[in-house]
Amino acid sequence: MDLEAQIEEISSSAKFGDLIEFSYPIGYSHWGVYDEDGHVIHFAVAEEGQLMYNIRTSLQSLLPVMGDMLLGTTRIRRVPLGEVNVPDGVHILISNNRHAFAASSPEDMRRRRDALEGEELAYNLFWLNCEHFATFVRYGKSVCNQIPTRPKNVEAEFATKTFQDIVDAKAAADNDDLS
Repeated sequence: MDLEAQIEEISSSAKFGDLIEFSYPIGYSHWGVYDEDGHVIHFAVAEEGQLMYNIRTSLQSLLPVMGDMLLGTTRIRRVPLGEVNVPDGVHILISNNRHAFAASSPEDMRRRRDALEGEELAYNLFWLNCEHFATFVRYGKSVCNQIPTRPKNVEAEFATKTFQDIVDAKAAADNDDLS
């Protein structure tokens, strides 16, 4: 199935909070959370000028899957599924069954999503990555089952704490605004 057909299929069947897996041909996946209306929220390349764009493009031509990660800084963004930067041969899936946790309520997922959207964070393949983000939004726990040296379905406490601290700080600021 071509990429456009996959995007159409996901957009027509996904529900808010579903984990979207962009499964790359080399065995690595990029993760996001379905955010309705054909959009996904995920770790994305931060705002960049022409020089950084040229560097990222060069890195991606050498290492198509790793170019964004090597730059280090990402921003959590909501974008249409078709605008997620993926290599040729990607397969897009709804992957709610890849982790051994129950989904949080939609309200909790929305609260976490809203607090984290727009945040700029240093990407780290082992400690703070796209799967950590997506699972935190869905479950309230950061998990990454792609790292070969790590046990499966074990919470990555550093990532959970990083995301939860942002959510808590935004909630405290909102409460102060109401006072």
